[in-house]
Amino acid sequence: MEWLNQILLNPAGPAFLAMAFAIVIWGGVKLGRVKFGGVALGVTFVLFVGILVGHLYNVYVVEPQVAANPDFAQSMAVQNKIINFVKELGLILFVYCIGLQVGPGFFATFRKGGVGMNLVSTGMILLNVAVMLGLFFLWYYHSDAAAGENRYNLAMMVGVMYGAVTNTPGLGAATSVLPGEDYFGAMGLPSLADGYACAYPLGVVGIIGATILIRYLCKISFEKETEQIQREQEADPAAIPHHVYIRVTNKGVCGKTLRELHDFLKRDFVCSRCKVNEEMFVPNGETKLEEGMKLMLVCSESDMDAVITLIGERLQESWRKEINENTKYISRRLVVTNPAVNGKTFNNLHLSTLYGVNVTRVTRNGMTMFASRGFRLQMGDRLLMTGTEENINNVKEIIGDEVKHLEHPNVGMVFLGILIGVLVGQLPIPIPGVDIPVKLGLAGGPLVVAILIGAFGYKFNITAYTTTSANLMMREVGLCLFLAGVGIQAGASFWKTVMAGGYNYVWMGFLITVIPILIMGIVARWKLKLNYYTLMGMIAGTYTDPPALGFANQTAGNDAPAIGYSTVYPLSMFLRILVAQLTLALVLPLL
Repeated sequence: MEWLNQILLNPAGPAFLAMAFAIVIWGGVKLGRVKFGGVALGVTFVLFVGILVGHLYNVYVVEPQVAANPDFAQSMAVQNKIINFVKELGLILFVYCIGLQVGPGFFATFRKGGVGMNLVSTGMILLNVAVMLGLFFLWYYHSDAAAGENRYNLAMMVGVMYGAVTNTPGLGAATSVLPGEDYFGAMGLPSLADGYACAYPLGVVGIIGATILIRYLCKISFEKETEQIQREQEADPAAIPHHVYIRVTNKGVCGKTLRELHDFLKRDFVCSRCKVNEEMFVPNGETKLEEGMKLMLVCSESDMDAVITLIGERLQESWRKEINENTKYISRRLVVTNPAVNGKTFNNLHLSTLYGVNVTRVTRNGMTMFASRGFRLQMGDRLLMTGTEENINNVKEIIGDEVKHLEHPNVGMVFLGILIGVLVGQLPIPIPGVDIPVKLGLAGGPLVVAILIGAFGYKFNITAYTTTSANLMMREVGLCLFLAGVGIQAGASFWKTVMAGGYNYVWMGFLITVIPILIMGIVARWKLKLNYYTLMGMIAGTYTDPPALGFANQTAGNDAPAIGYSTVYPLSMFLRILVAQLTLALVLPLL
């Protein structure tokens, strides 16, 4: 066993660090799948396993070795520097991949009802900070405290807050902007992860419990909420593509082109095929309508009646039979893999006019959408198009359809974005009346840059597309490295923190979790008349908490929670990371 002792007694060695991270991540992921009360903590359990491993190593190896050999402390200092680098790199990968994921839809979340939900979500985040500060001044603040003591306690309460709201990136952002150890005097550098770990378990329980309590306080009936969702879907159907077969009988439209008809009707539709005198062809915008012409259209369900009324009568014949009998025109799916097409609209591409091909549907992330003329394409979109085989092959050269290109993540562009994000994160942002400039930091900088690249990268010919699996892989690896690093380092002081009054962090964290949900949840219900299922998803998204979303989905049995979650998640994640740094930068200098 001498070889194992050599590894354990060399804490800065690559073998020890690789083994420590592997054990912590493997054990944490494994235990994270175990459900407690029907709720699994997921990869967050890596943090708790890291704390356990760090604590055991500190008690049985570090403390005895330091007592016998003071030089061993130098090796531990080197180890901490290496772990700091690993966990910061993991955090950067995690938040950058989140930014790429939410970037394309980030600004779209502010449209229509999303504005109200995001305002409620922002209010909830600000209340989390307010409750945390209130508890700090009531419980921990002392006017005659020793130098640095108040600052230390505030920093620890920030860690508690992020455990209470189950937001790991915010914890990383706060940790990355902490001033040096001298700033906190004799108290030493605070370990925010200790406060986070104390508050996290009841944070998960509190989110779900407060959501359930809102139901009883507002006297909500599941049956009525389900009926409301169904009525809303019927009144405002989503733009899901539907086929309709129409004969032109309205003489008022005869002689008009399809483009003129489209502009007059102001409804989106695509004519995939036309049939005149038993001859079928693929039309374009200049095709003129004739009496008796048969049109195979694709449009949204909400536009279908208006289109039929204007053109003529709906045919009950099988349009699929007509297509099968005509072998000249085919339908095929092509995948957008050409970076030059990223961000283009169908209006820009002129596929119908130049190539004689019509696109009727677009599939993105498993969702099928109607191919309107203003639809903006992204890498990985699957286009269903109609035309001759020759014309479709011509379009293939434009679209790309090289699926193998998508299987390889654009690693170079990912790290170029990270480089820009790190630089942006280090830019000092002066705030009047604050001595220390605010920085976005190693978490905020990459997040902002990733969101902007995801939303507007196509305008600058920047393609940062990664497959869903590749994005998830990089994100999970980054998060696991960060949590493992934080846990291993926090393990040395966690038990001491609990014994020194850290149990107070548990009930304080519970209050930070529950009070904002109850206040803003009731406001959202009474003022915005928000459906309870959507409200459940909105709360889970505000707290960026997947277990709470899983509970909401299980309760609702429909897509409403997912809509609420996705509407507020991007802004909430951004604000959680930013608020961590603003709280420390604005309040610490005042203490």
